[in-house]
Amino acid sequence: MSDHSSLFKQPKAVYAVAFACVISFMGIGLVDPILPALKSQLDATESQVTLLFTSYLVVTAVAMLATNWVSSRLGAKRTLLTGLVIIVIFAALAGSTDTISGIVAFRAGWGLGNALFIATSLAAIVASARGGFAGAIILYEAALGLGIAAGPLVGSALGNISWRGPFYGVAALMSIALVATFFLLPATPKPDHRTALSAPLKALTHRGLATMSITALLYNWGFFTMLGYAPFPMALSITALGWVFFGWGVLVAFFSVIGAPWLQRRFGTAVSLYGSLTLFAVDLGVMAISPTNQTLMVGAVVAAGIFIGINNTLMTQAVMLVSPVERPVASAAYGFVRFIGGGLAPFAAGKLVEHLNVHVPFALAAVVVLVSVGVLSTGHRLLADADAGVDEDGHPVDDVEDVEGEVADEFGGAPGAIDEVVNGR
Repeated sequence: MSDHSSLFKQPKAVYAVAFACVISFMGIGLVDPILPALKSQLDATESQVTLLFTSYLVVTAVAMLATNWVSSRLGAKRTLLTGLVIIVIFAALAGSTDTISGIVAFRAGWGLGNALFIATSLAAIVASARGGFAGAIILYEAALGLGIAAGPLVGSALGNISWRGPFYGVAALMSIALVATFFLLPATPKPDHRTALSAPLKALTHRGLATMSITALLYNWGFFTMLGYAPFPMALSITALGWVFFGWGVLVAFFSVIGAPWLQRRFGTAVSLYGSLTLFAVDLGVMAISPTNQTLMVGAVVAAGIFIGINNTLMTQAVMLVSPVERPVASAAYGFVRFIGGGLAPFAAGKLVEHLNVHVPFALAAVVVLVSVGVLSTGHRLLADADAGVDEDGHPVDDVEDVEGEVADEFGGAPGAIDEVVNGR
C-alpha cells in the first residue's frame, strides 16, 4: 500500500488528532485579521494588542522546557488531552472578556495548552497510523498546511461577525477534537525513561544547538515582527487581511513541505539558509520603505511566506541532526530560545512605533535577520555535517529519514515524536 493511499485508510483516532492539529495550526494566523479591530473596539494601543502574540509565544517558549518532563510521566495521550482542555478553556475565556488585558492573559494560558498539544500530537499520530512513519508524516504535514492557510480566512470570517468569533470558534472546534480524541485515541505508551526538567537548558551548552537556537531567535524576531505588526499599517478590512495572510500561509505550507527539501537537495542546507535568510531580510527592508503602502505591503507579506517556509524547515532539520542529545530534548531547548525572540518582537514593534515611527520596527527586523546570517555562518561546518548525517561530535546520526520526517514541526515541539514512540514500544 502506498503512503498516499494509506492516508485515506487510517483509524478514526488518527483523523481526530489530525483535525485537532488543523485547528491548532490555524491559531498561528487566526487573530491576524482582527488585530486592528481589537485596537479600535477595545480602545487599545498597538503595543497592547501585539501582546496577544507576546503572551502566547513567551508562555509557549517557557512551557517547551517542561513538555518532555510532562509527557515522559503522563504519556502522549494524557498530555495531549491536557493541552486540548487548556486550549478550550482559555480560548473561550479570551472570547468572554471585555478588556485587552484579559485577552492577553487568557492567550498566555492558550499558549501553555498549545505547547503541550503540539509536543505530543505527532507522537500520537505516528503511534496510531497505518502505513508506517511516512504516511503519518504526510498526514501531519497536510494538517499543518491546511491549518496555516485556513487560519486567516476563518479568523476573518468569524471576525466579521464579532472580534470574539475567532476565540469562540477555536474553543468550539477544539472541544469537538477533545471529545473525539478522548474516545477514539487508544492509550499511548510512556517513554522508557523520564526526562529531567533541566535537560533542555543543559543541552544548550552544546555549540551546535546554541548556534542554531540563537540564529532562530534572531530570525523569529523578523518573522513575528511581520506576522504580529504588519496588519496595522496596511489598514485593510478584516476580510482583506484574511486573504492576504491566506496567501502567505499557502506559501509557508508549500515551501515548508516541498520547496525546502528541493532546495536542500540541490544546494545544501547552508547555501539554502544563507540565501533564504538574506532574501527575507531584503523583504523586511522593502516593508520598512513604505509600511503604509498597501500594494507594497501586501506583496511583501505574501512573499515572506516563501522564506519563512524554507527557513523553518531547514533550521529545524539541521538542529535535529547536529545536536548530540536526544531529539526531544534538543527540540525543547530550540523551541524555548526561538519563541522568546518571536514573542518579544511584536510588542517591541508597537513600542518602537509609539516612540519613533512606523518604519523602524521593519528596518530593525531586517537588520536582526541579517545578523542571524552572520551567527549561522559561524556554524558553517555544522551545517555541512548535518547534510552528511553527522552530529557536532562527528558521530553518524541514526535514522536520518526519521529526522527528515520530523521537520513537519515548524511551529512547536514535535521533533522527537518518532523517537518517543519508538522508545516507548
